[in-house]
Amino acid sequence: MPFGQLVLGSPGAGKSTYCDGMHQFMGAIGRQCSVVNLDPANDRTNYPCALDIRSLVTLEEIMADDRLGPNGGILYALEELEHNFEWFENGLKELGDDYVLFDCPGQVELYTHHASLRNIFYRLQKLGYRLVAVHLSDSFCLTQPSLYISNILLALRAMLQMDLPHINVLTKIDKVASYDPLPFNLDFYTEVQDLSYLAPSLEAESPALRSEKFGRLNQAVADLVERFGLVSFEVLAVENKKSMMHLLRVIDRANGYVFGTAEGANDTVWQVAMRNESSMMDVQDVQERWVDNKDFYDGLESKEEEEQDKLRETQAQAQAEADGGSSGGVVDALHRQAVPGSGIRVARKNK
Repeated sequence: MPFGQLVLGSPGAGKSTYCDGMHQFMGAIGRQCSVVNLDPANDRTNYPCALDIRSLVTLEEIMADDRLGPNGGILYALEELEHNFEWFENGLKELGDDYVLFDCPGQVELYTHHASLRNIFYRLQKLGYRLVAVHLSDSFCLTQPSLYISNILLALRAMLQMDLPHINVLTKIDKVASYDPLPFNLDFYTEVQDLSYLAPSLEAESPALRSEKFGRLNQAVADLVERFGLVSFEVLAVENKKSMMHLLRVIDRANGYVFGTAEGANDTVWQVAMRNESSMMDVQDVQERWVDNKDFYDGLESKEEEEQDKLRETQAQAQAEADGGSSGGVVDALHRQAVPGSGIRVARKNK
């Protein structure tokens, strides 16, 4: 039974960077993973692409042949993929039971009201795929109340449209400390608490929003979100090992990977980590780590990584002297990906 993530989000939210980092992270913990590019405009992927929609159709061809613009061309390309689903299915069969990351285009129409993407993944579920939608939003949206509420509405619409287990993620959380101070702690934003408290901040953002008309509209939007009660956010710093580990645990529970289909179906090291409840980060930990004392924890993690590197070198030398080889293993592979202060390396290609 193959598992997968449907990586959604607006342009600039970090979808391709996330796929690259998650692919490396899964390789480090010993999980077989492949990345599928579903963006017909993405001709330079940072990650090794196992299956590429551009092998079927490219945005340049569509725009030239059908005289469509970029947005219309991408919608047309996904319709082409839906109509040529056998090509897509055959390509996925070659991946076997690999865990699959589907890197989707950034056009929000594809997962708010256009049906092709939803139909494609509905058919994949019929084939036995266990999928979860991972919707990424740039944490910069926290700096402006109007942007934050817009992202909430977008996430809510995507959840209703895609009809899949859904995880909303605020990416680039390590950048929040460099922005202007937020009026509320992170738990207000991640748990989507009473949005009426944002009303003064909304009015301060723009004089046009101070009118009674906009006040009623803002209250209606807040009531709509709270009535559904569906939206909440996880946070992510893609180059931080602990942050990636926490998010993957949340995702594994959403798509059922944590439960497996047979004894030993999942990664041994990962099963041990999943049983360690204390490693889960709550929002107070996130506030402390990424906002209140980011520099302190950056230095602490850097020092810890340096000590671990020295310890592994010593152990490897001792093992080499004992049997002429390296101990290796999944745990070593996980740490070999690390760089000081991050825990995981995201290799970006120069364009």
